[in-house]
Amino acid sequence: MASLAFRDDRTVGRDEVHFRAKAFGPDAKPMVLVIVNMSAMGLMARCDCAYQPGDRITISLPIVGAIVAHIRWSLGGRIGCELDRTIDLADYYELLAAMLRPR
Repeated sequence: MASLAFRDDRTVGRDEVHFRAKAFGPDAKPMVLVIVNMSAMGLMARCDCAYQPGDRITISLPIVGAIVAHIRWSLGGRIGCELDRTIDLADYYELLAAMLRPR
């Protein structure tokens, strides 16, 4: 039975990752995100930022480079973002491989 307190309306599944990415907030201040899960259309990350839903951040990712993300929600040091553009499927699989590669 689904919880009434939480409803997940995503139409695309997410891939679990643990990837440190550099980003810039809407104020152009640099920040570091730990991306926890990802899809070709969005991501969830942990960060120490005070940005709010509606803010746009720019994230530097392997393979695809800089991509703009729209913060959809922010809660307890986590943010959920929708990407401004969908990552091409072939590039997405290369991106996942790069994110999951041991460093």
